[in-house]
Amino acid sequence: QVQLVESGGGLVQAGGSLRLSCAASGSIRNIINMGWYRQPPGKQRELVASFSSGGTNYADSVKGRFTISRDSVKNTLYLQMNSLKPEDTAVYYCNVKAGMVVTTNYWGQGTQVTVSS
Repeated sequence: QVQLVESGGGLVQAGGSLRLSCAASGSIRNIINMGWYRQPPGKQRELVASFSSGGTNYADSVKGRFTISRDSVKNTLYLQMNSLKPEDTAVYYCNVKAGMVVTTNYWGQGTQVTVSS
């Protein structure tokens, strides 16, 4: 059974940094892409950054501040967040899309990031 477990969220002042981690357990085959999403209070979930066969993709709002990376040996996905802003406040979710004929979305439970002004 696949599980994604995020960690690293917390409260930080504007301008600060956090690194989120997403540890995957279980075997995921035929990965299409993997990445980070976030859901600000009262808003829809949005893509923050992702890896796919086409390369790395970032939301315009985080370009130059956030970096997505992965450690294949540890089966862990990271999101380094620098120069944080209050508008980055959200629950951050790790996501893996996989499958050949049928696509399956795997989600973590989410980790809260709060940026104070």
